[in-house]
Amino acid sequence: MKRVKGDEDCSSSSEGPTESCKKARKLQPNLCEFGFDWALLPQEILLNIFQFLPLLDRAYASQVCRGWNQAFHMPELWRCFEFELNQPASSYLKATHPDLIKQIIKRHSNHLQYVSFKVDSSMESAEAACDILSQLVNCSLKTLGLISTARPSFMELPKSHFISALTVVFVNSKSLSSLKIDDTPVDDQSLKVLVANNSDTLRMLKMSSCPHVSPAGILCVADQCHGLRELALNYHLLSDELLLALSSEKHVHLEHLRIDVVSENPGQHFHTIKKSSWDAMVRHSPKFNLVMYFFLYEDEFGPFFKEEVPITHLYFGRSVSKDVLGRVGLHCPRLVELVVCANGLRPLDEELIRIAKRCTQLSAIGLGECEVSCSAFVEFVKMCGRRLSQLSIMEEVLIPDHKYNLDEIHWEVSKHLGRVWFPDMMPTW
Repeated sequence: MKRVKGDEDCSSSSEGPTESCKKARKLQPNLCEFGFDWALLPQEILLNIFQFLPLLDRAYASQVCRGWNQAFHMPELWRCFEFELNQPASSYLKATHPDLIKQIIKRHSNHLQYVSFKVDSSMESAEAACDILSQLVNCSLKTLGLISTARPSFMELPKSHFISALTVVFVNSKSLSSLKIDDTPVDDQSLKVLVANNSDTLRMLKMSSCPHVSPAGILCVADQCHGLRELALNYHLLSDELLLALSSEKHVHLEHLRIDVVSENPGQHFHTIKKSSWDAMVRHSPKFNLVMYFFLYEDEFGPFFKEEVPITHLYFGRSVSKDVLGRVGLHCPRLVELVVCANGLRPLDEELIRIAKRCTQLSAIGLGECEVSCSAFVEFVKMCGRRLSQLSIMEEVLIPDHKYNLDEIHWEVSKHLGRVWFPDMMPTW
């Protein structure tokens, strides 16, 4: 957006500058009389408009007049910011211009409070993010998110370089409440620095796929950060001691616990969590959501679902056997949402009916490459009733039988749901 000068417009006329300028002044209405003098907009309104503009457009708008430039530099406009760092050769996403980054660091680093970094898979972008982090010595962040749009990104960096940059933020931010550092080389020692400076304020910690963190490292966080309400981590960091720490009298009620159960190699061994530890969690935080994502091979499910587990949201990213789904129906009474991406060619009739009977809070289900007879599916929907707010079933899942065919089933299901329903043509989860 460029500032337009009246003299420049007049000089372009063929009538000569003096005559054309006089005519322009006569024809041009007084903008102030009609309330269109944008330079006089109250800064509160201008600030609200600027917040909806992309950064580059905001920078162009700041060149319009002095008032808009002053609004561009108001501290309130820089409390929340996302750095987008991408390499043109490897990403289609737009990157934050380097000159703007320099200006932000120079003039607004002490105003930043809610910051995120979105980087592509390149090592150069991850290094650029670390360089910016290491310069945030005069700010006190409340939230920090490191988001990799594709792996490996931060994991390619030298561990010492990443830890050094992250420690700058941990030490200088005395009121950090939300931290998202999935897929990073964070380690136990850096978590100790986090706890030493932000234990009273930390409310959310997401750190899935952080291989350098040990169960003792995450236990240190739970022991000291009594206000922690949301936690996301890999299953290898989950322990009975961690659950008991989160269930202590000093700790607030946990609201959300996400566990990613991922197999790196076929035949990997997984430890077992005691039922008594889960029971302690439920007693302490009866309304907490336990979200579990499983990416295992079929022969690796041995330690899971043998006793009651307070799972509320359950996702199977790989093929899962009938036996495992049958155990889900027996031992997951708090289940609210279930997604099965694949099962095989054996119908899941009995397993679905069992889940409908015992999981009385189930309100959402998605089935991908599975098989269910139309009669069993109708019975399942009938038992769950209108509490099923989300029902995503691929058309290929439903097997016609002596009661229903594919043309008839949607009417019967719609009747029990109380709304029009059709099978999905493609997965929606």
